Amino acid sequence: MKVLVIGGGGREHAIAWKMTQDPEVSKVYCAPGNPGMKGIECINISDHHELADFAKENDIALTMVGPEVPLCEGIVNIFRDKGLDVFGPDKDAAQLEGSKTYANIFMDKYEIPTAASGTFDNEADALTYLEKQGAPIVIKADGLAAGKGVTVADTMDQAVAAVKDCFDGAFGSAGARVVIEECLIGEEASIFAFLDGETIKFVASAQDHKRAYEGDKGPNTGGMGTYSPAPVVDADMEQYIKDEILTKFLKGVQAEGLDFRGIVFIGLMIDEEGPKVLEFNVRFGDPETQSVLIRMESSLADALLKTAQGKLAEVDMKFSDDQALCVVMASGGYPASYEKGHEITGIEAAEENGAIVFHAGTSMQDGKLVNTGGRVLGITARAADIVTAREKAYEATKKINWKDAFYRNDIAWRALERLK
Repeated sequence: MKVLVIGGGGREHAIAWKMTQDPEVSKVYCAPGNPGMKGIECINISDHHELADFAKENDIALTMVGPEVPLCEGIVNIFRDKGLDVFGPDKDAAQLEGSKTYANIFMDKYEIPTAASGTFDNEADALTYLEKQGAPIVIKADGLAAGKGVTVADTMDQAVAAVKDCFDGAFGSAGARVVIEECLIGEEASIFAFLDGETIKFVASAQDHKRAYEGDKGPNTGGMGTYSPAPVVDADMEQYIKDEILTKFLKGVQAEGLDFRGIVFIGLMIDEEGPKVLEFNVRFGDPETQSVLIRMESSLADALLKTAQGKLAEVDMKFSDDQALCVVMASGGYPASYEKGHEITGIEAAEENGAIVFHAGTSMQDGKLVNTGGRVLGITARAADIVTAREKAYEATKKINWKDAFYRNDIAWRALERLK
C-alpha cells in the first residue's frame, strides 16, 4: 500500500522511516518532509484540500497526520469527507490538545486525575487568582504554542511575567486565554495509546526532558531528549493508568460523540498519590516518537490503518525489550531566538555505530545541509540496556557539529539514578 505522512519534523521522519521498513508498504510520501528522509518522496503541498486530492489521485491507502496544527484545523474531516483512511482525530476531538480549557473540563467531567486549575480571559482576573495561589505554579497559554506556551514558575515574579506575556501577545491568539494550574511535583512520564472509538490500547511509555539545560534547568522547550520505556511506568503503574486514565478517556470520547481514530499522547506527573495528567496531545509526541518507534517490531502501517478503519481490536503491537534514547541537538539560543543557516557536518560519521539521526529542523541551501529550526536533529540509539543505548547515542551526537549547536548531556539521568 501507499502511505502519506503529513509533516516535516523529527516525529514525521521517525514515522516515515518506520514505514519504509514495512514489506506491505510500497511507497511512502511525506508533505513537506525534510532532507534527511531517504527512500521517501517529499512533496511540496501544504493546502489541506490539495493534500486530500493528492491522496485520492495517487491511491493513498493511509494518511498519517503528524503535527497538531492541521489536526486542530480539521484536516481529518476533509480527508474523511473524500472517503480516505486517515489516522488522527477530527477537528472537534482535536480540541483536547487545541484548548487546555476544553481538556480540563473534559477531565473534570470524566474524573480523570489532574491538577487543580483556573481559566482566565483577562489579565486582571488571572493576576488576582495568582495572588491567592502563590508560587510555585504553572502558567499555560490555552491554545497551541509549539510546546513553548507553558511556564513552570518558581517565583511570583516569574508567574506574573508569564501571565503578562500571554496577554501581551507573546503566543499570539494562543495566549488570549490563560490557564493557571497547581504545580505538580513528581516524575514525568509520557504515554502513547491508540483508540478508535470502541477500543483503547496502551502502546508504550517514554520520558521526556522539557527544560533546555542540564539538571532540568532553564525554560521549557518542545523536548530536549527522551528515552523509552520509562522505568517509572512499571507493570502495576501501567495497569493503574489503563484503569484510571485510558478507560475514562475512552468513556469521555464516546459520551461526547467525538470521532477520535488516532493516538492520544498523555503527559503525566507521577508522585506517591499516583499519576495525574499534565496534558493531552492528539498526535505522536516529538521527540518521544523517535525513541518509541525504534523499539517497535510489528507493523506501524497496519496499526495505523486498522485504527483509522475502526478495527483497533484486531491489532497486536510488539515492542522490543531493548531500551532506546534520543538526544536532541538544538540551535544556540533555543527556545528563544537563534541563528539559522549554519552548515551541519558529521551526520554520516554519527550513524556509523548504528545510531539513527532524525531531522527536525534542517534544509538544503546551496547544496549544504543547514539548521533552520530550534530543535534540529534527534540522535537515536537502541541497545539491550539504557547505559549502552545512552553511550551509543552520545557517541554519535559528539560527531555532529554546526555553529552554536548545543544539547543536554544528562538525558535519562533518572534511569541512571535507579541503577545506583
